[in-house]
Amino acid sequence: MKLTLGFSPCPNDTFIFDAMVHGRIDTEGLEFDYFMTDIEELNNRALSGDVDITKISLLAYAHASHNYLILDSGSAIGHRNGPLLISKKHIDLKDISSARIAIPGKNTTANMLFTIFWPEAANKKEFVFSDIEDALLRDDADAGLIIHEKRFTYHKRGFLKLADLGEQWEKLTNLPIPLGTIAINRRIPEETALKVNRIIHRSLEHAYHDSLASYDFIRANAQEMDSTVMNKHIKLFVNKYTSNLGREGKRAIIELLRLAGSRIVLPELPENIFLTGY
Repeated sequence: MKLTLGFSPCPNDTFIFDAMVHGRIDTEGLEFDYFMTDIEELNNRALSGDVDITKISLLAYAHASHNYLILDSGSAIGHRNGPLLISKKHIDLKDISSARIAIPGKNTTANMLFTIFWPEAANKKEFVFSDIEDALLRDDADAGLIIHEKRFTYHKRGFLKLADLGEQWEKLTNLPIPLGTIAINRRIPEETALKVNRIIHRSLEHAYHDSLASYDFIRANAQEMDSTVMNKHIKLFVNKYTSNLGREGKRAIIELLRLAGSRIVLPELPENIFLTGY
């Protein structure tokens, strides 16, 4: 059986999926027709419901939840790894609501978090995440939300950190920050979905035990080619919640969706959003 699989070219995703898409582990008879693209494009494709397995932001998941279930393995959830709000110059946080904000897509978790903390901010413009710093340099925005490996390099271009949205989330909820998750289409039989969950976990374990095997794949697709940055990215975004969401990871997802729903209109979620029980 062949399944379509979408994930980002970021180091954490290529680290996770390398072994399973290149046949280095037992895939239990499954094959994967994979593609890599920016997270907002992944979100948009998930909203159409045509991909079997996909990386997805939590805000996009809320709108795609009737078509997808969240898997236990593969998620980007953790501590001190949330989006950063940056600018060329200092802006008082009380003035953020009136500022021009560059966001990495309207359906991203970064935008979801920003809306939780600054619900009145309406002047937002979408950019591909890797273009946000350049947009700030062109004065196309006053401040921007950066994600992925940009959090490790923004200071080299002279930007200031105005806020760490992950840090604000953890102070508010005492929970890890759920940035993105891996979802599987509800049309996939449960037995196959459980296989996929096991395969992702197996692929991750293989990467942990033989990190050099995935190095070329990670490097070939990373936006930031410095190996130190790539390693920092993987260490920050791949953790115990990536292996298994567990109760705390699932609580964090539910709380993020609940708080976002109190700020913006979200569709009613199905009774079950996880492949395995809460």
